[in-house]
Amino acid sequence: MGVSKTASFTLTQNRIAELAKAFAHPARIMILEYLLEAKSCVCGDIVDALPLAQSTVSQHLKELKKVGIIIGEVEAPKVCYCINPEVCREVQVLLGGLLERCGCADDCC
Repeated sequence: MGVSKTASFTLTQNRIAELAKAFAHPARIMILEYLLEAKSCVCGDIVDALPLAQSTVSQHLKELKKVGIIIGEVEAPKVCYCINPEVCREVQVLLGGLLERCGCADDCC
């Protein structure tokens, strides 16, 4: 979405959309689950844990890092990744708040 289009929406709406886009691929969910289970920074193990090529995993890591949900630290010659707890809490608040407003009543429509 171009800058002119995003300007029509609130910062919160744009941030939720940005985060949702990062979560919109099953490989990224698998990466997040792997990192959450590891509860520590993980280096080369991520590629071994996924049924994807190294270059594909790198692209998914790049997308997750771009929105801040993961942090990557260089420990030459590898990059170690872990969940960013601040952004993890932000996701919980933003998506939780959105879903709470939904109401999801049985008699809706």
